[in-house]
Amino acid sequence: MDFGCGAGFDLYVASRIVGKDGRICGVDLTQEMVSRAVGNLASAGATNFEVRKIDSEDLPYPDNFFDIVISNGVINLSPRKSACFREIHRVLKPGGRIQFADVVLENDLPAELAGSLEAWSQ
Repeated sequence: MDFGCGAGFDLYVASRIVGKDGRICGVDLTQEMVSRAVGNLASAGATNFEVRKIDSEDLPYPDNFFDIVISNGVINLSPRKSACFREIHRVLKPGGRIQFADVVLENDLPAELAGSLEAWSQ
């Protein structure tokens, strides 16, 4: 599963890795990105996917469902990071893996950046 799949690029790569017998799933917060991902994957010839819109960190999948969860630059956007990780852990099979890339701060941001929505979205 791709947590915050955006336009579906990482899903496309995953679909090639798992092959036709595998299944990939993506979730995103906006219908626009879900539609874009579905269109991009279909245009690329992928058939082994589903993409769902979610409204919060709650994932519409059962416990212990996925072998791998990936996320690329999305968890940092959530004000409920602990809930993100709880849900990811819940849907991962025992021994499953998570691979994520995100922004990590070593020091506090200057006040002019900490309060800037633009700074958090770049």
